[in-house]
Amino acid sequence: MFRITHRVFALFVCMAALCGSLCSQTGKTITIRMLDGKTGKLITPSNYLVRVDHEQTIHANWVVQNENGTGKLTVPSGATDLAIQATYDSAISCYLNCDANKDHGASDHGQALDRWYKISEILAQGVVAPNDCAGKKLSEKLHLSAKPGEFVFFVRKQNWLEQMQDFSAH
Repeated sequence: MFRITHRVFALFVCMAALCGSLCSQTGKTITIRMLDGKTGKLITPSNYLVRVDHEQTIHANWVVQNENGTGKLTVPSGATDLAIQATYDSAISCYLNCDANKDHGASDHGQALDRWYKISEILAQGVVAPNDCAGKKLSEKLHLSAKPGEFVFFVRKQNWLEQMQDFSAH
């Protein structure tokens, strides 16, 4: 009798430890809204491409996309910085983010460099990325704000020259 009770107790302790470690690894959830940089309308991408902490690894599987195009992104609990892009034409082409040109002025193979956002800031107050694809009129007209846990960013499709540069870079 003692052995069975002891085994059950040991099994219970192991299960509790495993459950505790799995729960501690669960990340934070961020809602993503991607808008057209010229019109401000919500866009449904083929995929969201997520990178964290200035690493090159892309984590498209971290985003669950809703029917309206918004996404629920779960990031690991230890991640501090976030960069998001998206694809179109069945994931063949990448949208260009409208925030990258403003801050960097540099590019990699004709593409604007990524801008990184603090996950803690997104979770605490929400973030609306700058829109360098349209003039002040659109930004003033939209009066966009983000709720805590929400990230809103603007994109545009590549023009033919950018598509050719992107194609030749790969």
